[in-house]
Amino acid sequence: MQRKDKLPELLLHAGLTVVGEVSPGSLFPPEAGWRVARGIAAPDGVVREALDAEWWRRLCDVDGEFLVAVLRHRIGGNDSWWTRVRHVGIGVPQLTGTPGFVALSLDGQVLLAEVTGEDGTRVTAIDRLPERMEQAAVAAGHETEAERAEVWAEVPGRGAWPLHWAEGIGFNPAATDELLIRLLDVEESFLHGCDRPAVLDAAVAHPDPRVRSRPADTFRPKLSSDQWVRLIRAEPSPSRRVFWAERARIRGVALPEDLYDYLLAGPSRAQAAELPGLPAQHLPGLAADADPRVRMAACVRWEDLAAPLRERLLADTDHAVRTAALLAHHTAVPMPREAFAALPDPRPALERCWFATELESELVRDRDAEVRRALAANPGLSPNGVAVLAEDPQVDIRSAVALRPDLTEEQRAAVHHDFDPTSVSHTLPWVEDLHGDADAMRRLAASSHPLVRRSVARARHLPADVVALLARDEDRAVRLFLAESCEDAPADMLLEVWRWWDGSFSHPGRPRNHPNFPRAGLLRYTGDTSGRMRCLALDDPGSTPADVARLARDPEAEVRRRAAEDTRLSPADAVRLLNDPEAQVRDTALCNPRLPARVLAALLHDRDTARAAVTNPAIPVPVLYRILTAAAAAVAALS
Repeated sequence: MQRKDKLPELLLHAGLTVVGEVSPGSLFPPEAGWRVARGIAAPDGVVREALDAEWWRRLCDVDGEFLVAVLRHRIGGNDSWWTRVRHVGIGVPQLTGTPGFVALSLDGQVLLAEVTGEDGTRVTAIDRLPERMEQAAVAAGHETEAERAEVWAEVPGRGAWPLHWAEGIGFNPAATDELLIRLLDVEESFLHGCDRPAVLDAAVAHPDPRVRSRPADTFRPKLSSDQWVRLIRAEPSPSRRVFWAERARIRGVALPEDLYDYLLAGPSRAQAAELPGLPAQHLPGLAADADPRVRMAACVRWEDLAAPLRERLLADTDHAVRTAALLAHHTAVPMPREAFAALPDPRPALERCWFATELESELVRDRDAEVRRALAANPGLSPNGVAVLAEDPQVDIRSAVALRPDLTEEQRAAVHHDFDPTSVSHTLPWVEDLHGDADAMRRLAASSHPLVRRSVARARHLPADVVALLARDEDRAVRLFLAESCEDAPADMLLEVWRWWDGSFSHPGRPRNHPNFPRAGLLRYTGDTSGRMRCLALDDPGSTPADVARLARDPEAEVRRRAAEDTRLSPADAVRLLNDPEAQVRDTALCNPRLPARVLAALLHDRDTARAAVTNPAIPVPVLYRILTAAAAAVAALS
């Protein structure tokens, strides 16, 4: 794409002066203009030999102004913008011969275009554009089975974009497991959203490390325990085997004992020794290992080591091992002043060790705020030490104290702390550990601290009284987390959350896809002043295709997008929404299976839409296989 600042120069050579940049608003968007210019869902009889002066006069307003978009000079974000120009010279604008252009009259009634394709230059001129496009949509919607079969028989055909297809075909819900497994040899990016067991089985056993790593590297999907174990065993790199084992443990996967044996016997023994969940029978061997890194890792399991092993590690010949042992030892035994003073770096001790009373009393009053800051979350701090830091002059230190698990809720409420309700918040681990304790959840759900309550709301199941309390919480993030995570979330709260939240990457579709989200009675929102609520009308079991058609013409893009994803959308409306001013609506309509085959096939062969069009589930499976064959050949040709 050429630089935007070259566009004014190009237009000046065409006899045009730039007036400004114009958002499509409610006008026909440039993206739709380009498709019509290429003949996709275009009205009949609009192709011309050339653009004469009369067409240019129709295009310009009384001041000679119109809108234009020039190929390879896109401006704007998700929706490209028009450039408003003025022609004041003699004759007509000299846009013919540029890389290609689409021009629109200011009233949206006239469209002129010139593009070059495989068959040469195509010139388009349309008057009464909205009316003609409506007629074209209706005409495209009338398609017989025989016509559809004829269209699909020609795909892939000429003008293919196989590399774009390779990127998108894996996201087609109609693709079979077999097709997706074949696709692994071509493109693996689809795995980040794939939850099909057979495909994931094939991926974790694939010879290409990029393919194997893709499902384990991403936030979604969730591999099964068996798939994780097979991924680890199949990995030829010793360090990567341990890395995958670490990742599996983070995801809560319990590894079999023989897999630990296998990892510890490999070249990455030092890294494997640090794995959580390591069976206790390995600890004596680790504590006596020749590699000091392995002995140091054994110190992490201090409470599981026998006394003689602890004594040996405390007297180890390696300084790093002795330090690790000393820190572990003083989580249960108070650290005296002389031991603390001898530490090369005091911070690890400040964060985790139990200190002698006098030493602790000095440290919590230390003039260095970094010392006090490191102590604030130390689990070994005495109640007296906590009380001192709860009144620290530094607000961030008090704020850290306010989140300690050893405070009563009365003590927590007494700590003057700062909390930004708009900040990203993560579940407190100590609260998560108590999710199965009903009494603890009752106590913490009444906490004065929003982050504690938010952490409670992340529980999968909660007692009814706790749910009722959190559903009325003044902090809307508490209600959101309850909607996202708790299967007991009440319907009325889910509906309330929907008014201002429609899903996130970590919890896509919530609250609308929550099992408790109401369905019956949603038609009452058809006339609601909120577009978000009008969207819900189509989820009502009593809604009809007529409701879909009505919302497809809603003034708000969010509502039109909801209609565009409905499989009851008429073929004509699906075509019409391809020309919507909003990109989100156009992109959704492009994936609707109600699109006529001729239009969808044309979109498959358009560079701008090929990747998205190949995800449309209306494409017959045999055609998807032919598309995959073309994609595989194109990718192979690049290697």
